Amino acid sequence: MDLTLQLNQQLKEITNTILESKEDLAKQRQITDHHIYTDETNVSLNFWREYLIEIYAHSISAELNKTFDQLEKWGKDVVNLLVNLQIPLDVAIEEIRFYRDSIGVIIKEEAKAKQFTFDTFYEVLSRYDLVVDQAVHWLSLSYSREHAATINAAEYSIQELAIPIVRVTEDIGVIPLIGELDTKRAQQLMDTALSEGAAFNLTYIIIDLSGVPIIDTMVASQIFKVISALKMMGIQAKITGIRPEIAITMVNLGIKFEDIFTYSSLHLAIKQLSK
Repeated sequence: MDLTLQLNQQLKEITNTILESKEDLAKQRQITDHHIYTDETNVSLNFWREYLIEIYAHSISAELNKTFDQLEKWGKDVVNLLVNLQIPLDVAIEEIRFYRDSIGVIIKEEAKAKQFTFDTFYEVLSRYDLVVDQAVHWLSLSYSREHAATINAAEYSIQELAIPIVRVTEDIGVIPLIGELDTKRAQQLMDTALSEGAAFNLTYIIIDLSGVPIIDTMVASQIFKVISALKMMGIQAKITGIRPEIAITMVNLGIKFEDIFTYSSLHLAIKQLSK
């Protein structure tokens, strides 16, 4: 038999040996991590463990490009499961690395039984290590993307809750600001004021600053921009809740609200505008 054909046959036999041990290998990992996961989590992870072992097994005898394509798909498929189970990335990577050693032992024993030359054994093992490294890469990449998307979605939800517009009468809406107003939140203020003001067909929007700890030139500039944009839409903006210490700071900074009508309290503003 041609040496190349013989080697390919031997590699396929190693693949089959690993596949035959798939369930035992998955259970082996389950036993070692029982102190990390609950029984329910281990059950959920068992499927993707076996799927990963299958990819590792076929990587011994299949083309690398095909294996890498499978790993990319695997990384995308399993990342949602890992994120939903709240499994940290370092723990997930340890799952992958666990099989580097256990399957590596099988490869070593099979290579010894089949009397591989040192060069052939080194080539097979190096190829397998490359596949494991690629698995770590794709999992890390998919996990990072999914985690970033989750964080961005959470931040967006928080921003929506942080800058709401409350309709108090048919033509009056209130935007209660709480906390520091940075550039990102200022843009959210602009978007909320314009979109919701138009949607509710409001005549007045009251921007309440009672919960804003600091008013500096940047914050004042952003508020002026919002007020100007609302004016162009036919909506009058009013300011309430400027505390005495904030007023003093604004005077010292030279910030003037001369063209903007302000009220000492939200209650008073609503009372006056409702007449």
